Amino acid sequence: MVKDQGPRSKDGKRLTIGNKPPSLSARVAALKMLARRELSEAQVRQRLARRGYDESEIEAAIERLKADRSLDDARVAGAIARTEVSIRRRGKRRVVQQIQQAGISRAAARRAADETFENLNEETLLALALSRRLKGDRTIADDREFQRLYRYLIRQGFDADDVFKALSARRTR
Repeated sequence: MVKDQGPRSKDGKRLTIGNKPPSLSARVAALKMLARRELSEAQVRQRLARRGYDESEIEAAIERLKADRSLDDARVAGAIARTEVSIRRRGKRRVVQQIQQAGISRAAARRAADETFENLNEETLLALALSRRLKGDRTIADDREFQRLYRYLIRQGFDADDVFKALSARRTR
């Protein structure tokens, strides 16, 4: 037996009220979001609110998702940290910033970044980011390029002293 899935138009298409399909619970909508990608609690709350769900529905859905560990900010923070380091070659400060932008607390962001950087050599990561920017092993030609690279690497979250050392080593004399 097929369950009724809400109001339909004359041609059989499902009608929606606002942005929210009438038969979709907040929990199911959140599970569909989480099936596509890892999201933080804050991101799920924001997206459900944008779709027009009541605050009580959102709260109930969040509590149930947290109880069955479908929603876990620590896991999301770790995933963001690994992506930022392995793919984007970013430094620790930038990793913490990106995690916080996902709506995760500063303490959880720092823990995830510390765990990710525990087995990494930041100097090697910095060298990889610099090589990627310089497109290989070429040297830095002038002060203007040195300053541009310095600003870029600082924005990527690397320590200023480490950046200066790495750039000085690649500079032409």
